Amino acid sequence: MMVDLKSLASGGPPEFLDGKMLIAMPSMQDERFSRTLIYLCAHSAEGAMGIVVNQPANHIDFADLLVQLDVVAAAERILLPKQAGAVKVLRGGPVETGRGFVLHSADYFIENSTLPIDEGICLTATLDILKAIAGGRGPSNAVLALGYAGWAPGQLETEIQANGWLHCHADPDLVFGDVVEAKYDLALRRLGIVPGMLSNEAGHA
Repeated sequence: MMVDLKSLASGGPPEFLDGKMLIAMPSMQDERFSRTLIYLCAHSAEGAMGIVVNQPANHIDFADLLVQLDVVAAAERILLPKQAGAVKVLRGGPVETGRGFVLHSADYFIENSTLPIDEGICLTATLDILKAIAGGRGPSNAVLALGYAGWAPGQLETEIQANGWLHCHADPDLVFGDVVEAKYDLALRRLGIVPGMLSNEAGHA
């Protein structure tokens, strides 16, 4: 699969990438995004917003967060359904790191709160979804991200043109996969790229 990093520079309409995965190139100058894989939740002429899906929030447990947020009482922690124990907590990006964003499968939806994105993946950022997960009524797949990544109008397009990012199709393994640290290499393989073979000077793959 060929990925043309110059496509956004063409004279035609811009290619908006919401619902796609961004893969940081080795040439990425911002250390906060080194080797990151980002699920792009929104992308338009007004800017872009995405969630880093391959950086675990070390030492932060989902069940502990539910207790801290008063979603469940500490004494009820051991009664949480298996589904809740499977939710990974991620460092979603450098913006609003004290706020939680849940990426989840489309089998759960809250009117006026859930944003459907693409390919059966949605975003919800209210306590209601945490309460649903704690009660065994939540989505079949979910990750909780603390913070997000944001771009001003035209900023992401400029970074892509400067070889900062590749992009590929999103799938549940890349968003919800159990081995969080393996997602970056998995995304590269989706493009037919052998991890470790990318050059800082590569213009396209």
